[in-house]
Amino acid sequence: MECLIISGMSGAGKSVAVDALEDIGYFCVDNMPAALIPQFAELFMSSSAKYNKVAFVCDVRGEGDFQMLFETLESIRRLGVTARILFLDCSDEALIDRHKATRRRHPLDVNGKGIAAAVAEERRLLEPVRVSADFLIDTTALPNGGLRAHIQNLFGEDGGSVMVISVNTFGYKYGIPHESDLVFDVRCLKNPYYIPELRYKTGMDDAVYDYVFSGTEAEELSRRLLDLLLFLIPLYIREGKTSLVISVGCTGGRHRSVAVGRRLQGDLEKAGYQAILRHRDYLRD
Repeated sequence: MECLIISGMSGAGKSVAVDALEDIGYFCVDNMPAALIPQFAELFMSSSAKYNKVAFVCDVRGEGDFQMLFETLESIRRLGVTARILFLDCSDEALIDRHKATRRRHPLDVNGKGIAAAVAEERRLLEPVRVSADFLIDTTALPNGGLRAHIQNLFGEDGGSVMVISVNTFGYKYGIPHESDLVFDVRCLKNPYYIPELRYKTGMDDAVYDYVFSGTEAEELSRRLLDLLLFLIPLYIREGKTSLVISVGCTGGRHRSVAVGRRLQGDLEKAGYQAILRHRDYLRD
């Protein structure tokens, strides 16, 4: 039997992950106390094959001390259960915005503590789970559809053998995305920012895209990046890596990185890989 523990920050997408897992055959239980997992695991193991893949959501709603969770996982592994942890993370700023948008109270926002303090406390409590996770997904710039696709590729019928590739674009002035596996700097390309009619457009606009690729440098850079990735990706897959985050950066994350990211995602899909494109900073001022 496969047992997946879903944990992470409140507002990071655990509900979306549960829906995606149920669509591919997982039996999911939300807000599960860690102490009860062994009893449920034994019950499912003695039942029909319908329960050969189960997922439990364990987060700060259940308990603050997660040592019990780790002890529980060791317990069910001794029963022959394959137990892994999926952790969903997100930037503090995005979490606060999501809570404000949904108007739902954070589970730790009690006695007037405030959302920011509640998020900080939750991150502190969950850090041992985060560092022990088998799978870590950052949903800061990942839409729900992209998260669903990521989950289904990781835990679908192929058992996680499909490489899920995320092509992230960003601006160096806002920092490098911490989830990056590979980072490519395209600030060497000519900058549409200095063209008045392009300054307030983005790399998603064809005029900007065409300007970036109007010279030979962007074409050659994109070709060489693709050659490198087509060499590296099979090596990562051979070593058991199931996800790869490729970050492409320029100064503001608005023009060059977005254009090159578009090209890179398209080239990877033509090569037979599933690639999710997401832009972190392209709409910032």
